[in-house]
Amino acid sequence: MSPTQLLLPLTLALAAALPMSSLAADARKAAVTVGDTPLIPRAALFGNPVKAGAQLSPDGQWLSWMAPVNGVMNVWVAPATKPEAAKAVTDSKDRPIPGHFWSGNSEQLLFVKDNAGDENFRLYGVDVKTGAQRDYTPFDKVRVRMMGGSRKRLDEVLVGINNRDPRWHDVHLLNLKTGELKLVMKGDGFAGFQSDDDLQVRLGARPNAAGGMDYVQIKGGEAADKPVLSTSLEDNATGPIGYTVDGKTLYWTDSRDRDTAAVFAEDTVTGQRKLIAEDARADLGATLRNTVTGEVQAYAVDYLTTEWHFVDKSLKADFDWLQQQLGKGEVFVSSRTRADDKWIVGIDPVSKVSATYLYDRKAKKLSPLYVARPELQNAPLVPMHAVEIKARDGLTLPSYLTLPQGADKNGDGKPEQAVPLVLLVHGGPWARDGYGYNGTHQWLANRGYAVLSVNFRASTGFGKKFLNAGNKQWGLAMHDDLIDAVNWAVKQGVTSPDKVAIMGGSYGGYAALAGLTFTPTTFACAVDIVGPSNLETLLGTIPPYWEAGKKQMYSRMGDPTTDEGKAVLRSASPLYKADQIVRPLLIGQGANDPRVKQAESDQIVQAMQARSIPVTYVLYPDEGHGFAKPNNRIGFNAIAESFLGSCLGGRVEPLGETVRQSTAQVAHGADFLPGLKAAAEKK
Repeated sequence: MSPTQLLLPLTLALAAALPMSSLAADARKAAVTVGDTPLIPRAALFGNPVKAGAQLSPDGQWLSWMAPVNGVMNVWVAPATKPEAAKAVTDSKDRPIPGHFWSGNSEQLLFVKDNAGDENFRLYGVDVKTGAQRDYTPFDKVRVRMMGGSRKRLDEVLVGINNRDPRWHDVHLLNLKTGELKLVMKGDGFAGFQSDDDLQVRLGARPNAAGGMDYVQIKGGEAADKPVLSTSLEDNATGPIGYTVDGKTLYWTDSRDRDTAAVFAEDTVTGQRKLIAEDARADLGATLRNTVTGEVQAYAVDYLTTEWHFVDKSLKADFDWLQQQLGKGEVFVSSRTRADDKWIVGIDPVSKVSATYLYDRKAKKLSPLYVARPELQNAPLVPMHAVEIKARDGLTLPSYLTLPQGADKNGDGKPEQAVPLVLLVHGGPWARDGYGYNGTHQWLANRGYAVLSVNFRASTGFGKKFLNAGNKQWGLAMHDDLIDAVNWAVKQGVTSPDKVAIMGGSYGGYAALAGLTFTPTTFACAVDIVGPSNLETLLGTIPPYWEAGKKQMYSRMGDPTTDEGKAVLRSASPLYKADQIVRPLLIGQGANDPRVKQAESDQIVQAMQARSIPVTYVLYPDEGHGFAKPNNRIGFNAIAESFLGSCLGGRVEPLGETVRQSTAQVAHGADFLPGLKAAAEKK
C-alpha cells in the first residue's frame, strides 16, 4: 500500500464530515475578480432561442424555422416573400421538436419526435397549405431513420424502420402524399445503405470480423456476395458520401493507405477513382454539392478551425462577397433552393451574436431574418482560442480555451494571473470539439472560469492514428491526455493545480467520474452528466439498434464476452474505485436515457452512499441522454453553477426559482450543496 493510499481513509473522512462550503473557503478567497463584467443570465444562454434552424423549401416558395409556442420549440412556416406572416404548423406541448426538413416537393415539412427522451423517434409530416399533420411511422418502441431523398422522385423518401426486428432497420419507400409504406429490402446485418436519386438502394454497409465494414453492391433489394470495398477497424473514416444526380459518380471519404480521410470521386461503371481533396491535418467529409448535379463544389478542412476550399469558382465568389458583407467569422450556408438562387446564410463571430439572413444570389442581396438570441447582443461575450497541447507521448491534442473577460487584457490567450479552470470534456468519445460560439464556454467564462476543451485521443476528425490511439484506453491514455492538458494549463499560467474542476456529458460524464476515481486529488470537484460508471453494464444495456456497431465498440473498449475484455472494462470502470473519491461530485441523469441508463448513475451513488461519501444526485423523470427541455437545462446548470461556485469560488447567479420550475428530483445529497434543498422544494 502506497503512502497516498494510506492517507485516503483520513482524507475521505474529512470530506464526509465537512460541508462543501467549508472545503471551498480558500477557493472563494482566491477567486478571480472579473471586475464590473455583467452577469449573463442563464436563461439568455440556455433558454429557447427566439428563432433557429431556418430552411428554404426546395422550390424557394417557403421559409421555415423553429420557434417557441407557449415555451416549447415548434416548426413555423412563412411565404419566402413575407417572413412576417409566419405561423406555427406544429403544436408540441410537452417536448421540443428537435428539428425539421423539407420534402422534395416543397409541400410537406417533415420532423421527428420521441417520447420523453427515449429516442424512439417517429417521423411526422405537415401539409404546409392545409396544416394537416400525419404520423408516417405510427409504431411504438420503434426508431425511424431517414435513408434517402431524391431530386427526381419528389413525393417519396426512403426510411428505415426497425419494427420487424429491433436490431435492424428495414428499408421502406414512403409516399409522403398517401402515407403508403412499401418494403424495399430487409436490413438484417446491415449498418446502413446508400441510395441514388432514383431512390434505388445501391450500396450496403455490413460489419465485418475485422471491426470495419464490408461495402456490398445491391440490386433490386438483393445484396452481392462479395464486397466491392472492405475496411478494418482503423479505417473508421472510410465511407460513401453520396451519388451525383445521374448516378454515374459516387463520392467517398477514404483513409485507406493514408492517415487522414480524403475525398474521392468513383466512376460507378469502371470503378476508377479520382482524388478530389486531401489534407494531412484532418479528415475530410463536409462538402457543398451542386443542387442540380450533385457534384462537389467545395470541401471543408476542420482542424483547429474550419477552412472552406472551393472547386467551383463561382461558389467561392459568393463566399468572398458574403464574408465582405458579414465581417469576421465563419460564413455558413444552412439551406439552398433547388435552383440555387437563394440561400439561408449566417456567420459565427464566436464572441458576438450571430444573425441569419436570406441571400439572393442573382441580386446580390442580403435580407436579415432574425437574431436567434437578441438578449445576448450586448452581453460580454469573449473570444475562443484554438491551441495545440502536447500529450506526454508527443501526440498533439487540438484544443480550445476561453478566458474570463478582463483576465486577458492583451488578448494573447494567456491570463495576467491564474484563474480557476473548468475542463469541459466532450461526449462520444468518438466525436470532437470544434471552434465557434459555445454557450457553455461563454457561461463558465462569465462566471470567472477559464474553460478548456480538449480533443483527446479517440476523438474523430484528426486521422486514424489519432482515433485508434484511443482503442481500449478508457481511463488510461485517454484520461492521461486530459491530465496532460491540465498540466499544460498550469504551466502556461492559465490556472493553478488546486483550482481545476472537470465537467462533461456522456463520455464527458465518464471522464468526470474517472477524474475523481483514477486521479482522486487532481480535480477540486466534478460534474457528471449522464455518464457511465460501469462499462460492463453500459455495453450490456445499449439499444438493440446499435447491433451493427457492437463489434466496433467491443474492439475499441473491450469485449465483454471474453475474460480478457471483461478485465479491461472492469479496470476502466469508475464504479469499482468509488471508494477513492475524496472530492465533491454532482451527477445529473435523465430517467429515460436509452444510451446511458439511469442505473449507471444509481449504482455509483449507491456505492458512495454505502461508504458515506458525499454526492449530490439530480434526476429528471422526463429526460433522456441530456436535457432537452429549457427549464431542465437551465435548472441543472443553475445547480452546477452553485456547485462550481462552492468548489472553485466563481460567480453565482442565485438559484431562485430555476430548480423548482424544472422537473428535477434531488435523489440524494441536497444537503451537501447550500440552498439546494430549499430551492428544490415544490410549493
